[in-house]
Amino acid sequence: MTTPFSYSHTFTLDKDHFNECYSQSVVNDQSIKAYFKAIVLSLFGILLVLFSDVNPYAAWFVFALGILEAVSIYYRQPWWVMRQLLGKSAKGDVTLIVDDKGIATNSFYIKNMVLWQNISAFKKTDLGWVISHEFGNNYISDSCLSDEAAELFAKYAKEINSKNNKVD
Repeated sequence: MTTPFSYSHTFTLDKDHFNECYSQSVVNDQSIKAYFKAIVLSLFGILLVLFSDVNPYAAWFVFALGILEAVSIYYRQPWWVMRQLLGKSAKGDVTLIVDDKGIATNSFYIKNMVLWQNISAFKKTDLGWVISHEFGNNYISDSCLSDEAAELFAKYAKEINSKNNKVD
């Protein structure tokens, strides 16, 4: 980063924030391939119930496990959001800091810093940015960014994407 820049914004981890994070950063696969394990478990459980001398409780357990797997795939987003809302950081305040060093998030429970040089990709979504780095992905909503910070992200996205295209 060549020009000094500093931006700070505090937001609350609430249901709307978690829903936006999930919908913008996760590709929800509802294809038959996603349900393969559920189908196999359910069929295997039915076969055990109908044609085996295995303990009926164990056979029904395998069948129910297949059904539970199918339900968890279908309701993946509500399940993920609910888990986040049950976490200790829910309803907590998080401070986002964008400066010369990188992107930092600070809360009562976690302090995280992603350095600019460690960022491997910026992806613009409809409502924010997905930032890929060596430790995973982070999502930052446009509602948390000022116009200057959004312009800075767009500039870095262009630089990093052009650098990645030259390497390929």
